[in-house]
Amino acid sequence: MPTLEWNEKNFELSLLDQRVLPREVRYITCQDYTAVAEAIRKMVVRGAPAIGVTAAYGMALAASRTQKSDLHTFRQELQDAATVLLAARPTAVNLAWAVERMLKLADRPVHSIQELKEQLLDEAHQMAREDVETNRRMAAHGAELITDGDTILHHCNTGALATVDWGTALGVIRMAHEQGKHIQVLVDETRPRLQGARLTAWELSQYGIPYHIISDGAAGYFLHTGQVQKVFFGADRVAANGDVANKIGSYMLALAAKDNLIPVYSVFPLTTVDLELENGDMIPIEERSQDEVLDIQFQGMPVTPQGAQARNPAFDVTPHRLLTGLVTEVGVIPAPFKDNLRQAVLENKK
Repeated sequence: MPTLEWNEKNFELSLLDQRVLPREVRYITCQDYTAVAEAIRKMVVRGAPAIGVTAAYGMALAASRTQKSDLHTFRQELQDAATVLLAARPTAVNLAWAVERMLKLADRPVHSIQELKEQLLDEAHQMAREDVETNRRMAAHGAELITDGDTILHHCNTGALATVDWGTALGVIRMAHEQGKHIQVLVDETRPRLQGARLTAWELSQYGIPYHIISDGAAGYFLHTGQVQKVFFGADRVAANGDVANKIGSYMLALAAKDNLIPVYSVFPLTTVDLELENGDMIPIEERSQDEVLDIQFQGMPVTPQGAQARNPAFDVTPHRLLTGLVTEVGVIPAPFKDNLRQAVLENKK
């Protein structure tokens, strides 16, 4: 089922509503950029690559809906749309990358507004195609790291649901499975929104890959007892030195893996790298509503006492020293990440 789909007839974007999976398959229709921004903010769509392409379509919708008749005011309206989209979620750099790519296109000389509208939509389509191809290349490189018989610990959701199709870290696991390797997956719940228990488990069921859901706090036990051979997770923004911002809990998982000499790999497209940020301490961390933490029930009763307060950072930063390798579309990047990652990004732009 596609994560996102452009409806050419109605000129609108359909998004698979990931808030209600796996119990319901439902699509949300976005007819303008404000609806796209709201869908990103409310996590109808999630995952850095999927957010980026969705934002690109949001820009295309902004262009298609404008009533402006001159290029200057048309471009200003696109800038206004970009501001709204960029504010939807601050951590995933793919969102900013996609919006900036669309703005750069909008600044090129054109003969008419209609021509520019068509170019912007074509660019969003191109970004969607690129995402699928990039993910397949990442999956091929990453699958080489997986040995027949491995048990892999995976955090959050990084499959087709987090991208246009195929996936990043879960795409690697999927590729290894399709190569005929017999693997098992331990799926972290990924509190508080349970992307692992709801989404990754659902995807693995579709692919026929054996898995067990574990509580986030159980990861250390399985790592220490030798029941895990490798750890894979994705990334929402990567600093120039290789520090990785990913779903909250990734840092603790990497620490436990490092202590037990288990390899840890982060899988992401090079568009997720932010060379302007020297290290992970500079990455903005989104803090979401405390209700996501407090709205928990046990045996039909609320768990937390009335009036309880909570903190809810959506991401944490895993220092590069805890990572064995960075899996990208151009291959597995080894340490020293500060030099090798920058070289990979710059060469990929040529």
